[in-house]
Amino acid sequence: MSGSLAERLVVATFSERPDLLGRVFDPKIESAVPEFMRHDPVGALYYAGGVLDGYREYGLVAFDPADPDQPVARAFSVPFAFCDGTSGRDELPDGGWDEVIRWAHQDRSAGRRPTLVSALEIMVAPRLQGLGIAQRMLYALRDNARRLGFSQLYAPLRPTEKEKEPLTPFADYVQRRRADGFPCDAWIRTHIRAGAEVVKIAPRSMVVAGTIAEWQAWTGLDFHASGLATVPGALCPIHVSLEQNHAVYVEPNLWLRHRIA
Repeated sequence: MSGSLAERLVVATFSERPDLLGRVFDPKIESAVPEFMRHDPVGALYYAGGVLDGYREYGLVAFDPADPDQPVARAFSVPFAFCDGTSGRDELPDGGWDEVIRWAHQDRSAGRRPTLVSALEIMVAPRLQGLGIAQRMLYALRDNARRLGFSQLYAPLRPTEKEKEPLTPFADYVQRRRADGFPCDAWIRTHIRAGAEVVKIAPRSMVVAGTIAEWQAWTGLDFHASGLATVPGALCPIHVSLEQNHAVYVEPNLWLRHRIA
């Protein structure tokens, strides 16, 4: 971990700092991701007001002790039942981020005991990226899952640099290695250095659908033809149909496993 700010940050759960839960959705942090990613409807099963309150022990906020009321990063995770005899839970889902949120929602509704935790996101204010804060939050998520009694932390990881190559097949991209044997993608590399193992690709981890007008509002782009289109921040092209007045983004992620016991 590099950078004095990352080292001096205080990381707390939202049970400890409930007053900061609303503030981590401020544009100063939210602008770290493209607008269209905030319109995956499955996210409401976790992030919607009253629901998120039930996951306060699984959410983390980081702040500088010199300015304790101003969050600079957030991290969210979710507990779920896996390999516990529940039907369809024998392997990690191809649906990745979306599906693990659905599983957690089903578990809470059924009163089912979770056996594992999945990271959902780590987000750092754009002005502070590159200072080691994301790595600090990753280790904090691991520590928090261990504190809560879990032995493994999973993550449907979004490779941060894949957006630079939206046309490159995802499988080819995540297999790339540097001369030292570590992944070329910086965010995958951070996880591997922290001890994570690659499990599988989640080919439809997030699905975002909208009308052409909605996609124009989300991206600031005009769409003049049906077919594949690239948009800033997307890991792969979106599918546009002018005739049907919709566009759909299906994002692949990479399932990773951290053994933390």
